[in-house]
Amino acid sequence: LEAAGILRELANYLDVHIPSAQLIAIAIGVVSAVIDNVPIVAATMGMYDLTSFPRDADFWQLVAFCAGTGGSMLIIGSAAGVAFMGMEKVDFFWYLRKVSGFAFAGFTAGIAAYLVGQSLHFSLPDSLPAIPFVSGS
Repeated sequence: LEAAGILRELANYLDVHIPSAQLIAIAIGVVSAVIDNVPIVAATMGMYDLTSFPRDADFWQLVAFCAGTGGSMLIIGSAAGVAFMGMEKVDFFWYLRKVSGFAFAGFTAGIAAYLVGQSLHFSLPDSLPAIPFVSGS
């Protein structure tokens, strides 16, 4: 898809029709509820290069969060969910009734917390202080 230019066309379409990068990341998260999150993130990396969004940009952090948690909204959105279905004989509709609402609430609460943190310019330090008695410190 990337070599054929389809991912670039999709990125251009999203840029024209969705007004902000945050909403694009959220849309990617919602799509990851249906399509496994790993291929979605890989496709997104093919859609936007490092000139559009540099390494460790807020966009990539939000894409990682949204795709990772969005995959839990439906049981088919992640390999772990599909494995859970098979191992525990969980029905798609049972998961939809019992779990999807909570997963969606966590998805939206996490996005809200991330965006609030970004608007307050909250960030973690680049290096953490050494912890005594922990190997590697």
